[in-house]
Amino acid sequence: MKNLNKAIIPVAGLGTRLFPATKAIPKELLPILDKPLIEYIVEEISLSGVKEVIFVTRSGKESIKNHFARDLKLENNLKKLGKKNIIEAFHNPLFKNIKFKYINQEKPLGLGHAISCAQHLVKDEDFFLVILPDEYIVSERKENDITSMVKSNLKDKLGRILVEKIPKKRSKNYGIIDFCKDKKSPNKFINLIQEKPNPSESKSNYRVVGRYILPIEIMNFLSNERPSANGEIELTSSINKLLLKSPRTIIAQTSESKIFDCGSKEGFLGANIFTAMQDKILKKQMNKLISPGGGIGRHKGLKIPR
Repeated sequence: MKNLNKAIIPVAGLGTRLFPATKAIPKELLPILDKPLIEYIVEEISLSGVKEVIFVTRSGKESIKNHFARDLKLENNLKKLGKKNIIEAFHNPLFKNIKFKYINQEKPLGLGHAISCAQHLVKDEDFFLVILPDEYIVSERKENDITSMVKSNLKDKLGRILVEKIPKKRSKNYGIIDFCKDKKSPNKFINLIQEKPNPSESKSNYRVVGRYILPIEIMNFLSNERPSANGEIELTSSINKLLLKSPRTIIAQTSESKIFDCGSKEGFLGANIFTAMQDKILKKQMNKLISPGGGIGRHKGLKIPR
C-alpha cells in the first residue's frame, strides 16, 4: 500500500451564496484577514505531509493559479520600493515541497463530476484526499484534522470522512451520517450518508465536513454515476454505492476544531472575526469597535465574548 500523496480541491463553483462579491473574484480568494481562504486550505494540506495539490477549476478562475505562481515583475518592483517584508509573505515555506496541478471541469456537473475529472492524476494511488474549500477549519490542537486522518489511514488503510456534531434541526442543510450499528468496534463506521434530510428523518446529528480520504475505487462509481434530478453527478450517491458493495471501509472521524462555512455570509464573517480575535493587536481593536459606546458598538447587540 502506498502513502497518501495527493489532494483534490474542487474550485470550479460559482460561489453564488456570496454574490455579487464573487461575480469576478473566486470565493476561494476572498480574504480571511490578509490571506485568501485557499491559502489556509493548502497550508492545512501541507501540514499533513501530502505533496501534490490538484485544483479542479474552470475558465474565469485563472487568478487561483496566479496566486500560487511567482510574479517576478511584482517582486522586483517591491524590491525597488524597499518592501522586502511583503515579498517574504509571498513565499510560504509550507508550500516549498508542494506540487500544484490544474485541470478544468468543462461543464458544471457537480462535485462528483469535478472529482472524476482528476481521475487520471490519481489513478495510481490507493487513497486520495478531497478538500472542499468552503470549510475554514481552525485546529485547537497541535495536529490538525487532516493530519490526524492521514496518519490513521496509513495505519489501518481505511477511508475517512470528517464529521461534526450539530443540532438535529440543522440536518436539512448537510449530508448526515448513518452509522453502522456495531457496538463491539471502537471505530465509527459509516453505513450511508443522507443528503440533507428533514430533522425528523435524520439518522444522527453528525454532518459531513468537507474533508474526505477516499479509496481509488470511488472513481469507478463516479464514472458510472447518473446525474441527479438537478443534473449533477453527486459524490454522496457514489459513496453510498461503494459502502453497499464494501461495508465498513469508511470511518467517520469527529472534528475537534472550529469550523466556519465560508461559502455563507455568516461563516465568512465568523471566520474573519474569530481569526482577528486570535491576534493581540487586532483583538484590542475589535473590542474597542464592538464595546458599548464605541464604534459600531453603539448599535444594540453587537458584542463579542471576551
